[in-house]
This record gives sequence, structure tokens and C-alpha cells, in this order.
Amino acid sequence: MNKKFISVFLLLCLLAGYKNANAAIKLPGLIGDHMILQRDTKIPVWGWATKNSEIELKFNNKIYKTKTGNDGKWIIRLKPLKAGGPYDMNIKGDGSNIYIKDILIGDVWICSGQSNMAYQFTNPRAKIKYADEIANAQNDRIRQIMIEKKYAVSEQDDCKTYGWKSVHPQNTINFSSVAYFFAKELYKKYQIPIGLISSNWGGTKAEAWTSEEGLKNMSRYNNDIFILKTPEELEKKFEQARQNGEKWDLQVEREDKGYQNGHAIWAAYDFDDSNWETMPQADLWDNHGYASPNNQGAFWYRKEILLPQDAAGKDGILDLGGVDDIDYTYFNGQLIGQQKIGIRRYKVPASLVKAGKNIIAVRIINNRGRGGLLDQPRKYNWNGNKNSIDIDGAWKFKRSVKIGGRPGEYNPYNMPTALYNGMISPLKPYAFKGVIWYQGESNTDQAYEYRELFPAMIKDWRKQWGREFPFLFVQLANFKKADAQPQESDWAELREAQSMTLQLPKTAMSVIIDLGEADDIHPVNKEDVGKRLALAARKTAYGEKGIVASGPTYKNMKIKDDKIILFFENIGNGLTARNGKLKQFAIAGADKKFVWADAVINGNTVIVSSPSVKTPIAVRYAWSDNPEGCNLYNSEGLPASPFRTDHWDGKTKIKYRK
Repeated sequence: MNKKFISVFLLLCLLAGYKNANAAIKLPGLIGDHMILQRDTKIPVWGWATKNSEIELKFNNKIYKTKTGNDGKWIIRLKPLKAGGPYDMNIKGDGSNIYIKDILIGDVWICSGQSNMAYQFTNPRAKIKYADEIANAQNDRIRQIMIEKKYAVSEQDDCKTYGWKSVHPQNTINFSSVAYFFAKELYKKYQIPIGLISSNWGGTKAEAWTSEEGLKNMSRYNNDIFILKTPEELEKKFEQARQNGEKWDLQVEREDKGYQNGHAIWAAYDFDDSNWETMPQADLWDNHGYASPNNQGAFWYRKEILLPQDAAGKDGILDLGGVDDIDYTYFNGQLIGQQKIGIRRYKVPASLVKAGKNIIAVRIINNRGRGGLLDQPRKYNWNGNKNSIDIDGAWKFKRSVKIGGRPGEYNPYNMPTALYNGMISPLKPYAFKGVIWYQGESNTDQAYEYRELFPAMIKDWRKQWGREFPFLFVQLANFKKADAQPQESDWAELREAQSMTLQLPKTAMSVIIDLGEADDIHPVNKEDVGKRLALAARKTAYGEKGIVASGPTYKNMKIKDDKIILFFENIGNGLTARNGKLKQFAIAGADKKFVWADAVINGNTVIVSSPSVKTPIAVRYAWSDNPEGCNLYNSEGLPASPFRTDHWDGKTKIKYRK
């Protein structure tokens, strides 16, 4: 990206909010055919035209009039209406005569966050799991409008959209899956139109979704905001990131002992791998003594497979599961395929296929985080002309290059304020019921900052709209390999920060610690996520009495002899252990060394103890990236939120609380 491009881009961003002073009526991207408007409140409709021109709007047998200001902007606030429709709207003025048809009145929800909110039914796994749902989806009273991805250096007053689309097999495939199931549940309950404003972007951080005003008390973001607004500084960042990435690539290439001068030495058919380590089945190397950080770089995997006589000299297909991040796969010393993250299926030319012994070698380049072959979904097969052979089982493996993570590309969309400017600011002043939010994965290395940042973002949005609307969010799911022993966890700390945000009024959190997947940061089960958000909405946004919308949440504790008694809120009709005795409870004494504990339900409390901890002072529950098997629920079937009775002050020492 060169300086000229950056300068032009920034100029366009700065001018995007300015409307031609001689233009006819222009409406924002949110307003158009099939839109859903918010019931029971004054409904803002706005646009731009020549300054000081007359605007007339007809809607629901009423006529509204106004004039544009010197900036060409006009706004009319329609009288509140009950749910219903369809209605039509006619807007005249400045030589324009615009008709908007098929308008419904109902409840509108902003659906924002990162990739798990953006996750659509187009996902291959979702297509399979929800095939019947997609094929039979038909509800004209649930509609979504998708906001086009855009970052900006200053607050924009308009955005591009893909138009309002109703639930229909052709449209539903592009719905946010979480938002779709959320809306489906609300419609089933209240039988009113539900509008979804889908404004999300995968891999994004909360600070990118917060305005400059919202971040004003967090000086750590000031420099990045300055860079975003300064073309020369932004160009420097792009160039530095490019150079750093190239240096990393060259170092891996230079130091890879298995690949020298263009020759894949460790892929050779007769290469001696007898001194390599062995893993019992395809897996990440992190799970075999090479855990991150600083175990990125290059690893090699090798495997011998035996093929029957009738396979020799015939084309074959290798199914080799997933890989993280990039693979180069060889068959009997010859490269047969390469790709980035994803399921691999490679054709093997007949000339390479032998009867008996054949060698598969995989060179894996891992840029950051965990790396290696993925053990889920499990799919390792040889598919020949007449047969399919399971080739799952042991792999030899060896590290070739040890290096830290690859410097990432410079992504201005993740700069503080960038997405608020481009994708949230343009939604003002559209009226809506509330927000559903699914984000946090990209902030897991900033859990203590998130304690301040996330509430600040919510308060910022509320201030921008001038009202305290309901804000419902999803706590991070379980993810990564389960720990054999109690460990510290960035993901657990981020979940804790999310829980602390519940101190804000009209917020609710949906716990999905039981819906995640160890090897996929995008779990396919979005139906239960949507249903739990809908439960939260029914209580927090719609004020239903007596509804249990949350699983058990930690309240306080009491130490009694060698046991700790835990007290909870949101227990509904009682605590329960799903699928056997309670798991994922850990306990510690003054040495702060946590060990697995025995935990039993006693009425509305849980009693925790361990023979190895005679004087306990703290308990943790489900405190890991993936607390596999955690099973404390209430009788309504909602899981308990992970917690710890100790907490880190973020500076020097661990503090404990009662």
C-alpha cells in the first residue's frame, strides 16, 4: 500500500460524510424497502438534500414536514407505533419523489462483534448441520440488513448495506447464525417483527468498536488513534509490518533443516526418521511438549502407510484432516499439495503410488499460536480406485525451526475507533431495542484492560444514542486442548472480565462454556447460543418476571475447617451436576498451588475440599481455556459461569476475596 493510496483513502473517508450541496434527496443505507422500524418510540427518518429545502414525508396517513439545514441534513421523527405493518412511505422534496415499500414495525437489534457473530450459514459445517433449517426457513417478519465492512479515520454518517432481507432459503444462508436463532426465538415468543442490523467483522478488538470519546480516559490508545489519522504514520506501519513478515519468512526458510536449497530432504522416501519423536495420532505439537509461546516456525511430520498391490500405479486421494497454519505435503518425496488452515484432500498421481510401503511427509509452517496437524475433525484416509483405507494412527514428528510468532500484517481496521467510525457511527440515530454482542477472542491477551475497555464501549454506545438500551453479550466458549492439571488461563481471565461487566445496568451474559470445540474457535452450535441470548433478552429487555435466564453465578464463600462452602445466585430451582459428579473444581491453600478438588452439591451450595489441602483459602471453577467436562448447572439447564474466589490485581500479587 503506497502513500498515494493512503492519502486518497483518507481524503475519501473525510469527505464521505459531506453530501453534495446541490444533490436531490439522499437516504442513508439503513433506510429502504422492507426495513423494520422500532416500535413504541419516536422513529427517526433522515437524509440529505440541498440546504434549506422543504422535505415532506407521508407515512401511516400522516404528513410530516421539515427543512434541511445549512449542511443539507434533515431529520423527521415519526410518532410511535405498535408492532405491525406493512406500511409504505413517500418522501418528497428537492426534485425527488421517493417511495419506500413493505415497512414493518417491530423490534430492531444491533448484532455486532467479531467472527462468531459474523458466522453465517455459508460455513461448510453449518451448511450440513442446519441444512433442514436453511431449506425450510420462511418468515417474512424476521429481516436482516448487513453493514458492509469498512474502517474509517473519522466518524461517518452513512454506510453501504446489502439491503433488508427476510428469512427465506435464498437469504437465510447469509444471515448471522447467532442472530437468526436469537430472532427466531423472540418471534416465537412475541409474534412481532424482528429486525437485525448485522454490523460485525471477524478477528476484531473491542477498542476498534469504540469511539474516540469513549476511549478518552484510556491514554494507551492515543498513539494508535493518532497513527490512524496520519497518512504518513499509517504508511510507515504498513511498510514495517511487511518487512518484519518477510524477515520471518526468510529466517524460517534459511533455518529449516528439512528443506534446503529447494530440496525437501526430510520428505525423501528413504530418509531415516528412526530418531524422531512419535505421537499416537495426528495432533498439534503443543500437546506433545512443544507448547506456545515461542514454538512457532517449522515442524515436520512423517508417516508410513501400506497399500495393497491393486493400488499400485493408480491415482489416489489422501484425506489428511486439518492443519495449523500452512502445510506442504509430500508423497514418496514429491510435493502433492499445500494450503493454509483447512481440511486437506490431495490427489496423488499414479506414478507415485507403490504397493506396500509409501511415505507421507508434511512440512508445517506455523505463524502464531498453536501448530501442527489437527486431531479434529478426524479424517485420515487413502481413497484408491476400489478401496478406502483408514490411515489414522501414529506419526513421527520433529521440530526443524524454533522461532517466535510471525509479525502480523498491519490491520488498520483493528486500530482504536476504526470500526466504530465506519460501522457503528453511521447507524445513528436509527431506533432499536438493544444490542447483542459476541466478541472477546481477539482481546484474550488484554483481559485486565478489557475490564475497563468493554464497559467503556457499552457506555460509549449508550451515550451516543442518548439512552440506556439493553446490551446482551456472549461469554467466551471453551476452546483449545483441555489441561491435565489446573493452570493459569488468558481465556478464563477474559471471561472474568466479561462477567465483571454485568455491574452495568441492563446488561446480561450468555454462558456457553459447554458449547465450544477444542479445535475450532468457531463452534458450529449457534442455535443454543441464540436461544440463550433470547432468554437473556426476555428477562433484561422485555421484563418477563420469574424467568431464569442465567446459570449459577458465584456469590461468596465461607471457609469451614478443611472445606470451602460456595454460595450462588441464579440457582433457579436448584443446583445440579450434569453427567455424574462435579468436575473442574480446584482448590488452593496459602501456597496458592491449585489442585483438583472434590466438590458436592449441598442444597443451594457447593462444598469443595481436597485431602492434600488442609487449610484452603481459594477455589476456582472451570478456570482454563477449555474446562472440559465442567458440569455445574441449575435445574433449568443453564451452565454456571466460570469463576475464581481469588483475583489478580494486575500488578504485583494475588489477592483473595471472600
